Amino acid sequence: MSAIEVILGGVILGGLYALVALGFNLQYGVARIVNLAYGEFLMGGAFAAFWMFTLFSIDPILGVLLSAPAAFAANWLIYRFLLTPLSRRARTRAQLEGDTILATFGLLFVLRGAATLAFSANNRFYDYLGWPVRVFGFTFAANRVLAFVMACLLSLAVWVALNRTRLGAALRALAIDPIGAELVGVDVRRLSALAFAGGGALVAAAGALVSTFLTFNPSIGIEFTMKALVVAIMGGVGNIAGGLLAGVLLGVAEALCSYFVDSGLTLAVAYALFLLVLVVRPRGLFGTS
Repeated sequence: MSAIEVILGGVILGGLYALVALGFNLQYGVARIVNLAYGEFLMGGAFAAFWMFTLFSIDPILGVLLSAPAAFAANWLIYRFLLTPLSRRARTRAQLEGDTILATFGLLFVLRGAATLAFSANNRFYDYLGWPVRVFGFTFAANRVLAFVMACLLSLAVWVALNRTRLGAALRALAIDPIGAELVGVDVRRLSALAFAGGGALVAAAGALVSTFLTFNPSIGIEFTMKALVVAIMGGVGNIAGGLLAGVLLGVAEALCSYFVDSGLTLAVAYALFLLVLVVRPRGLFGTS
């Protein structure tokens, strides 16, 4: 495998990271919730795709049409009955972040424990489009290419919705200044719930895509939660374009580390980049200084 193929493979992986971070940006940048249970819905989307494919022969891509709405509804209920009371009693944003971190940290273990009881802790994998394809003269697995294309399409759809619709304008206003948005008639609580639920739907869709080419188990969620946080901070919280670029950067960095150094150090590379950005540009590589 040439260095160019390694880099392009990193871009493909980074596209998935960007989609995962996009949902996190909706929850954190718009709804102001640091959701440590975020990755558990990626795990749920992966298991949903696995069972639909192995038991009912439903294509994982089509299965997203079922798992994403289910994740949307589950996240809306979590926001409505778990997080809204915390939001109402919080006097400052710092207090809200502290309370929601603790609440979602507990939710993380509840969801992971339930998945372990239901599915066991064993790794799962299924064979879906595992054959090689040639793209611009380079060889990649068909499932990775399809996952990348779908991640790009979903990210583009969200970007268009945020930048070309009235709802998107309201969400962007809410992300910039919740008090100002409320003064001009934005229903802050309704749109916050919508953003939180939408983020959950996106990460469930990402889970279905990830399941097509990676092994997974009930413990996979925390890794993707941390990577979503890393990408969101690197790109600038609330900066959708920055998050997409940061996701690709992280994917390429991990691919190069895996190829030239050791695949076991990819997480170390992610956190090293995270610490470097926090020190050099606390608002993110693409955030305003």
